[in-house]
Amino acid sequence: MTADKNHDIPDVQSYRDRRDTPIHRVGIRDIRHPVSVSDRGGNPQHTVGTWLMTVALPAQQKGTHMSRFTQLLTDSQSTVFSLSNFHNLCSEMIQILDSSAGTLSVSFSWFVDKLAPVSSVPGKLDYSVTLCSEITDESDISSTVTVVVPVTTLCPCSKEISAYGAHNQRSHVTIEATVVPGSDLLWEELIDIAEAEASSELYSQLKRSDEKHVTERAYDNPKFVEDLIRDIAIRLNKETRIERYRLEVENFESIHNHSAYAVVISDS
Repeated sequence: MTADKNHDIPDVQSYRDRRDTPIHRVGIRDIRHPVSVSDRGGNPQHTVGTWLMTVALPAQQKGTHMSRFTQLLTDSQSTVFSLSNFHNLCSEMIQILDSSAGTLSVSFSWFVDKLAPVSSVPGKLDYSVTLCSEITDESDISSTVTVVVPVTTLCPCSKEISAYGAHNQRSHVTIEATVVPGSDLLWEELIDIAEAEASSELYSQLKRSDEKHVTERAYDNPKFVEDLIRDIAIRLNKETRIERYRLEVENFESIHNHSAYAVVISDS
């Protein structure tokens, strides 16, 4: 029988702390580790996640057990995550850390196969996605998904006042949506909403026929930052699976040395 080498080593983290100060969250952040996530068809996509893993620490405990966080990542690397099952890992985390509450999040690049709109040339476009689960001391669980979607916007004012042409810019739409408990929301659905309401969506591969199509689509569909954020907010307000959201749009202006920026926060 192999002896437990840690048996006689002091567990300093478990010592009693007498400063009577609980810590709301403590753990590790910015740790990169492989992660598998499910697409809308249930197929796994293997990518690299940047993780935040924290738990509540009671006043009487000196420290948390940091190595248990990384061990949890190693043990769960075969799991394929979606927003609906991500909270299971958060629950497991607070159990192995012997805590009453915790926050777990992972950010990763999500790649989508996209065909060019006319030539159908294949390509991949990447989006930033973050999954977050939080469990409070009251055992309430909240699940949040955040997407950053790059799109094109074309300025209505430029189009209206110019004899020809109009300036456009690449824009980022950030949607942070907290789902209704028991519901499942696919981040691809949020990406679809952002792209559908933009002047045009982006593509990684464009032939001349595609570039003509995208340019003319944007010209026929001009939007201020105010237009884009309002149109997306209307779509999100109709989504019954979303409990609350924070929506941001930033236009990286092509004729100014600043961005145009707007925020909408839901009432819920």
